[in-house]
Formats: sequence, structure tokens, C-alpha cells
Amino acid sequence: MPRVLVPIADDSEEIETSCVTDVLVRAGVEVTVASVMPEGRLQCKMARGLKVVADVPIADCVGKEWDAIALPGGMPGAKHLSECAPLVELLKAQVAANKTLGAVCAAPAIVLAAHGLLPPTATSFPVDAFKSKLAEAGTAWTEARVVVDRSVVTSQGPGTSLQFALKLVERLVSREKAEEIAKALLTQMP
Repeated sequence: MPRVLVPIADDSEEIETSCVTDVLVRAGVEVTVASVMPEGRLQCKMARGLKVVADVPIADCVGKEWDAIALPGGMPGAKHLSECAPLVELLKAQVAANKTLGAVCAAPAIVLAAHGLLPPTATSFPVDAFKSKLAEAGTAWTEARVVVDRSVVTSQGPGTSLQFALKLVERLVSREKAEEIAKALLTQMP
């Protein structure tokens, strides 16, 4: 069974977080939601006020192997993720091992670009500030709702979160499983 880490913080985007975790669990993936908040605080107040309780603090995830790490966006949630040293260590190890790394909305620009973890092409929430951060990192921004380049999967925002999660299922489990879940959720494959 694939294992996926979904890090969260105060002000992470709740639709992106819940879409990714829900779709992955439907696919039979073991999902661990980890809080990056100080002192091991597990409860996070998301971008629109929803309170989410993580499974573990991020410190419990260091030194473990993950088949994928999927980062939600939201601001300043993505900034909190980017500033978390243990998470950045995990992200760098993920890329070095050529394992799947996913980021949606603000996360490609705020987390991945800040730490030199972007591939040659990616997408993010379509605002000039994020497009500029990708360009500064040497990455070409594209309009596609979901972009896969090397082992990195990026997506644009809350409205593309289902397709983003389905692409992760396709990579981690199978195209058939992703199609089955898409049909059950009344949506389309990316």
C-alpha cells in the first residue's frame, strides 16, 4: 500500500487538503496528515476557518520513506510549509530519490520554487506573482490544470484539486483505479 504525507499548517487551503486526502484514501492509499505548527500542535485553522486535526506532528515523519508528499496551497499556509525545516528536508529527500512530489495552488511557487525543487515545467494558482516565482526558479509556467514533469505533479487550485488527486492516484496505484474513482465522483480524469 502506498504511503503519502500531506503536511498542513494554519491557513492551508481546506478544499485542496480534503480533496487530496479523500481521493487517496478511496484509492487504498495510507495517508498521514502532519502539522508543521510549532510545539507539535496538531489542530490547524485552515484558510477559511475550518479546523483540521492532523494525525501527527511533522517531526514524527522525518526519517520515514514516503511514496509521495502532497502539499496543499493557501496563504499564508504555504509560507508556513516553506519555513518548516523538517518538511523541507523531507521534500529535498523526496526529489533526490525521484519519488512523487505534489503541490497545488500557492505551494509550487511558495514552497517548491523557494527551495529549488521545481522541474522545468509546472503550474500554480494563475496569478502573476506566482508565475514570476516559477520563472525566477527557471521553471516555465503552463496553463494546464495538472502538470506532471519528472516526479513532480503540480496543479492550480481548489477547483483543480480533484484532478490533481486523481493524477496522484494514477501515479501511485493505477490509471484504472483513478478512472474508477473519477467515475464514482462524477468528474473527469486530468
